[in-house]
Amino acid sequence: MTKALITGISGQDGSYLTEYLLELGYDVYGIVRRHSVAENQSARLVDTNHKIKTFYGDLTDELSLYRIVEEVKPDEVYNLAAMSHVRISTDMPAFTIKTNSLGVLNMLEVVRTIVPNAKFYQASSSEMFGNSIEPGGMQTLTTPMHPVSPYGCSKVLAYNLVRHYRNGFKMHACNGILFNHESPRRGTNFVTNKVVKTAVQIKKGVVDQLELGNMDSCRDWGHSYDYVRGMHKIINHEVPDDFIIATGDTYSVRDMCDHVFARLDMDYKDYVVQNPKYMRPEELKYLRGDSSKIRKTLGWEPTYTFASMLDEMIEYWMERL
Repeated sequence: MTKALITGISGQDGSYLTEYLLELGYDVYGIVRRHSVAENQSARLVDTNHKIKTFYGDLTDELSLYRIVEEVKPDEVYNLAAMSHVRISTDMPAFTIKTNSLGVLNMLEVVRTIVPNAKFYQASSSEMFGNSIEPGGMQTLTTPMHPVSPYGCSKVLAYNLVRHYRNGFKMHACNGILFNHESPRRGTNFVTNKVVKTAVQIKKGVVDQLELGNMDSCRDWGHSYDYVRGMHKIINHEVPDDFIIATGDTYSVRDMCDHVFARLDMDYKDYVVQNPKYMRPEELKYLRGDSSKIRKTLGWEPTYTFASMLDEMIEYWMERL
């Protein structure tokens, strides 16, 4: 069986990717960081935990990476682990750079040393573009990268490291530049699940308001279920390359609130208040990705719309709460 090693396997994308690779007959291994509450390490892997093997490790701990890769000898490596919260990266800039940049360097070096013929996928981010927008109103693979957060800066370095190892050491190393993607498994400190969960709590009388930052930030939102399938297509393309995964549609946080509250027969204007503590030092105003390359070259298409994604999340929280 093809062996896949997933860093960040316990995250939103890691859990969906695990399920998909198991469906394809893969032998799946994962790296998790230790949490003081063990359930936090495997909450998203409840249905697959008995089918996979996980190891404790961290991208900033080279020795743990060498130990794990030496034992697994993977055919494919999906590097999904990261300090992934953009706003919090301004509070923890050094940790963000160490994890998201130097951690990727560590992973590339370990793979190059132990399994140089393995395929390597790096989870790159639309945050790398910052506020750069092409005249057509989209971000493309040639759009200048001017990130506006430590998170975005860290991802630019990692992106370029992958390109360097591909060109300099002839590794099968590729980048998937994923625009925002969500699901019921998204952490509730991210705006999508925060909006949906709190709206349901308001509907059920648990809380009475929702505090948000910039209501007019626009993002290209897709579903993690769709995007992990794009990852698999990218890493298995015969030529290692870089691709954008995006829906090509953009909506504001205000649009999101309008949809979610309306689905629950409420008006968001009655419950949403703006709190300055959720504002970024430098705002990223607009993201809309050009995914024409992956659609034409690899045949990828999203199955979720913005509305159907939010509706699934609403249904999840209505049942859970």
